[in-house]
Amino acid sequence: MLVTGALGEGRVRCPWHGACFNVETGDIEDFPGMDSLPCYRVTVGEAGDVKVRAKRTELATNKRTRVMAKRVAQDERTYVVIGGGPSGATCAETLRQEGFTGRVVMINKEPALPYDRVKVSKTMDMNLEKCLLRTQQFYDDNDIEVMLGTAVTKLDGATRELTLDNGYKIRYDKAYIATGSNPRRPPIEGADLGNVCVLRTAADAKQVNDQLGPEKRIVILGTSFIGLEAAAYCVNKVAKVTVIGRGA
Repeated sequence: MLVTGALGEGRVRCPWHGACFNVETGDIEDFPGMDSLPCYRVTVGEAGDVKVRAKRTELATNKRTRVMAKRVAQDERTYVVIGGGPSGATCAETLRQEGFTGRVVMINKEPALPYDRVKVSKTMDMNLEKCLLRTQQFYDDNDIEVMLGTAVTKLDGATRELTLDNGYKIRYDKAYIATGSNPRRPPIEGADLGNVCVLRTAADAKQVNDQLGPEKRIVILGTSFIGLEAAAYCVNKVAKVTVIGRGA
């Protein structure tokens, strides 16, 4: 894919979603994306022959994770990440990649580890395990605490203490709020009925997918790429899909 990307100033940028990589180190420098690219040692012989040295594991995966710092017991600092989407997951990783050795806690209201939310509107029958950005083992190996199915109910900036919905309190030195946005239901009669769904989480996608059937008629409010991707997914699974937008 990067063969058709934009190359300049020592960086190559993916033409699809804009992920940017350093051409010398392979490190990812702009998102979306989580992994860096592997770098191979290249030598050119006197006869012009080119030799490339690479690890078999990197050739198999074609990706590389940057070196992470480990937690040091003497470092009493705590960095709390509120939100378990791609932004929160990236923040937690970046802290370790940049050498932070204190406690890192990521709090996610959803019951799942951070996953590729882009796939929610593309494949509503998504296999969540295959869409995870990282495994639990990854977070364990890099000393990143993950609290799932947990919401922050109060954040006191003066005392630097936050309260969770289970009553647990955490003192922090710094907090990163990455809760994202919520889909807005239109203020019209019937918007709260059981067959009216919003689409943001994997649970939302499952709710929509469970209601599809060859006799169903689907109406989608919104003509953004999310609405149109949802329409494309549903069109062969229902009797009719209608997309409604405000624009002409």
